[in-house]
Amino acid sequence: MGGMIDISDKKPVYREAKAFGRIILKEDTISKIREGSIKKGNPLVVAEVAALNAVKQTHLLIPMCHQLLLNTIEVAHKINESNIEVTVTVKTVAKTGVEMEALVGVSIFLNNVWDMVKYLEKDENGQYPETKIEEIKVLNKIKK
Repeated sequence: MGGMIDISDKKPVYREAKAFGRIILKEDTISKIREGSIKKGNPLVVAEVAALNAVKQTHLLIPMCHQLLLNTIEVAHKINESNIEVTVTVKTVAKTGVEMEALVGVSIFLNNVWDMVKYLEKDENGQYPETKIEEIKVLNKIKK
């Protein structure tokens, strides 16, 4: 095993990454989210807190990531007719990073939404034929 990359000689610089993802849900599920009638509570609030926590713990989830001191984490979501989109922006001044942190934040946001609405998404066989997480990607990265 190779271990973590040695960043000892790198200089800290401003770093920012924005990641995106989407969860496809039934229109009825989207309506219930908008109405505030999800049994477990508001999935968007819970998912935002989960995303913030996940970003801060990325180094524990992805073993080769360095632990970073973060300047800020921004989570923004948009509810559409048949999906919810999320972007997570992470900023720091460091020797490495922030793309993985942004991606982890997006992933955990979307997984928390799925967890909280899964009872509405299941079919008669307990499957999820319409539910899908897609397009998780880094939209941009800035290094100055």
